[in-house]
Amino acid sequence: MLGKRMRHISRYRDIVIALVRHGFGIVVEEIGFAHFLSFPQRLFFETKGKDSKTTGERIRLVLQELGPTFVKLGQIASTRPDLLPEDIVRELEKLQDRVPPFSFQEVREIVQEELGGDLEEIFCHFEDSPLAAASIGQVHQAILCSGEKVAIKIQRPNITTVIETDLEILQDLATLAEHRLEWAARYQIRDMAEEFSKSLRAELDYTIEGRNAEKISNQFRDDSKIYVPKVFWEYSTKRVLTMEYIEGVKFNELEKLKQKGYNAKMLAESLAKAIFHQIFIDGFFHGDPHPGNVLVLPGEVIAFIDFGMVGRLTPEMKYHFSSLVIALMRQSTDGVIKAILLMGLVPDDVDMMQLRDDVEQLREKYYGVPLSQISLGKAVNDLFSVAFRHSIRIPAALTLLGKTLLTIEGVVEKLDPDFSILNIAEPFGRQLLKERLHPKSLAETAWKHVSDYGELLFDLPKHIKELTSLIKRGRLRLEIDIPELDLLLKKLDRISNRLSFSIVLLAFSIIMVGIIIGSSLGRQSTLLWKIPAIEIGFGVATLMFLWLLYSIFKSGRF
Repeated sequence: MLGKRMRHISRYRDIVIALVRHGFGIVVEEIGFAHFLSFPQRLFFETKGKDSKTTGERIRLVLQELGPTFVKLGQIASTRPDLLPEDIVRELEKLQDRVPPFSFQEVREIVQEELGGDLEEIFCHFEDSPLAAASIGQVHQAILCSGEKVAIKIQRPNITTVIETDLEILQDLATLAEHRLEWAARYQIRDMAEEFSKSLRAELDYTIEGRNAEKISNQFRDDSKIYVPKVFWEYSTKRVLTMEYIEGVKFNELEKLKQKGYNAKMLAESLAKAIFHQIFIDGFFHGDPHPGNVLVLPGEVIAFIDFGMVGRLTPEMKYHFSSLVIALMRQSTDGVIKAILLMGLVPDDVDMMQLRDDVEQLREKYYGVPLSQISLGKAVNDLFSVAFRHSIRIPAALTLLGKTLLTIEGVVEKLDPDFSILNIAEPFGRQLLKERLHPKSLAETAWKHVSDYGELLFDLPKHIKELTSLIKRGRLRLEIDIPELDLLLKKLDRISNRLSFSIVLLAFSIIMVGIIIGSSLGRQSTLLWKIPAIEIGFGVATLMFLWLLYSIFKSGRF
């Protein structure tokens, strides 16, 4: 790791300076990275960034200053209210993924390198100016020689190297922080960094986005009211994605929708049903359906674009989420708690009484409120905030689902202020529960359990034999967890240090008395072969005494 730090020392210094500039100097000092600062910077870094800004604001400013990798990581982190406090999540949601476009010459070089031919031979026309530019890539319009209009997403030059370097540094910082900072270990930021890095790496491979588009397209192959643009695989690679170019009205362009005579209420219902079909039926949904990624085509057809962020739900996740929706509808505290516990990774020391109180308070917040006025996305994210307070880790797909629901609610609310997304969600949830309770599903579940227990019983003699062998060889490990063991060990450490101090002090006193008595009675020089042996011994004993004192006081366990 030291070699990597030396290789990327300039980037480490950029990160450290950004942290110090925005008031995180104490963190830099505690993880041992203050040496990346120059001497004048070290003298004044404690006073920097100490203004009226909140912690969330300062984190956002750090990420913005550090560039594309950290902005994208911040955006991914904003979908995890179960891992981060609500105020920080709100600030991360403000991060904008806008950067200047790169040159057309670089576009030409990348496209030709990836597709293996001259730009003019592959495309009949290629727009010089991009339609949009983001931190990872930018989009250009073009026309294939076959006549189809296409939108081509091209990855930024060297962005993979830049992101991999930043992710490597981020993992190093997270590991150090967990070892040295109690709060970092409590938040498990190393696991968070690994999870966010995995999501970001997936966005670097455009073939993944292309496959996501095709999966969602297949979900609606029999629905003429939902459209997904076609992927041209012969013109697509990991760094270049070519898709059908479609023109439509964005969902937030209300005036244009009215001018074209579109029915806003019908569009709101169709969009909500499309999203819930993806969630409850297929378990694979568009993770970023903001107004720019959802268009209205002639005939009131809804088109989805940009499939870089998607969510995947296992059958168990779908079932637990449907249970949660039903519990919210019924305002059942027990049902909500059960759904949360089944959805998340619950720590052994969770305070069930406090968890019940928090959920009960949340229930009272929505008690008596008409369903048409309840935000499903807000309610779900409120629950994830409760999970955060109790260190219950919710799967990333479910927290992305909460974010998606909030986004969709914001879109349909502008189309129809009286629209209740919860009323649309409930039939899907009930259908999923009915399917779960269907005799065929119950039989399949029962057979699965029988198979699992059968395998367990079949392997039982083997496991017993292995256990017996370990016992015979004396290699059976027994782990005992004693509450507050660490506190007990620290107290024992202090006692042992005090005993050591007392013994050394006694020994030092005896040496001093011996020297004084010996010199007085013998009335002779303490020289041995012309070497002042006793004086040297006294000096060595004094140094050892001072060194031991320094070590004990420095440890803070005296």
